[in-house]
Amino acid sequence: MIGRVIDVPEELAATQSRYNGAAGRAFVAGLPDLAARCLERWGLRPDGPSMHGMCALVLPVVREADGRPAALKLQAVDEETAGEPVALRAWAVAGAGAVELLDHDPESGALLLERLDERRPLSGATDVREAVGVLGGVLARLVAVPAPEGLRTLGGVVERMLAAAPEAVALLADAADRRLLADCAAAVREVAREPGDRLLHWDLHYDNILAGRAEAGRAGEWIALDPKPLAGDPGFELFPALDNLFDADEVVWRFDALTEALGLDHDRERARAWTLGRVLQHGLWAAEDGEGRLPPDHAEIARRLLGR
Repeated sequence: MIGRVIDVPEELAATQSRYNGAAGRAFVAGLPDLAARCLERWGLRPDGPSMHGMCALVLPVVREADGRPAALKLQAVDEETAGEPVALRAWAVAGAGAVELLDHDPESGALLLERLDERRPLSGATDVREAVGVLGGVLARLVAVPAPEGLRTLGGVVERMLAAAPEAVALLADAADRRLLADCAAAVREVAREPGDRLLHWDLHYDNILAGRAEAGRAGEWIALDPKPLAGDPGFELFPALDNLFDADEVVWRFDALTEALGLDHDRERARAWTLGRVLQHGLWAAEDGEGRLPPDHAEIARRLLGR
C-alpha cells in the first residue's frame, strides 16, 4: 500500500539515475520501505499526493497524536543534505524564517517538517520585483546567523573549484565561453582567502520560498525551505535569485537590490566576485557533463555583472 501512496515519480527516478548512478537507483528503490518506516516511527498518516524536486520526495502527512499537518521529506544522505537539520535548528533558534524541523532520522536522512502552503510559492508572484524584495528579506535573516560547527565550508568548495577550473575551461568548445569562465575563476581567486562564516542556504530561489499556513500561526509569512547549507560569504547566495525567473535586463537591478537587502552594497565588488563564483561552479558541472558550452543564462549573468 505504501508504494501506491508515495507513487515515486518517474522524473525523480530519472534524475537520481542520471546524477547518482547505482546509488541513486538504490535510493529510489528503497523509498517505499523508507516511507513505511517513517510513517510508523513518527505516527503519521498520508494526507495527499507526493511531491518532489530533483533530489527528494515529499509526502504530505498528518501526525496522528495531535492532528498536526506536516511534510515528510525523504532524501539520500550526502555532503549537501547532511547539514540540513543542523541549519534548520540554528535558524529556528534565531527566528530566521526557515521551515520548522519537527523530527529527523540521521541514519536515513528523513526529515519531518512543518507543512507550508505548497500552492503559494514565491515564484507565483505577479510582480517579480516585489518577489525579489521578499527573497532579499528572507535571505538577509538567514545569513545573519553564524554557521554552526561541522558544516561544509565555502573555502573547501572554492579550493576544489579553482583546482578544477583550468581543465574545465579547456573543455569548453566556444572561445568566448572559455574566456568568460576563466574570468570568473580569476574573480574568485581575488576573494578566496576570506570565504566567510555565515550560515548559507545555497539554493534560495523563488520556488524554495513558500507561504506559511494560517492554522500554524504563520499567515502572511514567507518561509525558506530546502537548504543545501554551508558556511561562507553571503555574496555566494545571490546567484539563484538572478537565474530563477531569468530576465537578462533585470540581472543588474536584482543584483543591486539583493546586495542592498543583505548589506553588501558597501562591498559590491566582493559580492560580484562570489556571484561569478556560482557561474564558475555551474560551468564546471557543465564541462564535467560534456556539454561543451556554458548554460546561456549563466553566461549572460556573468557578462552583465562584468559590464559586457
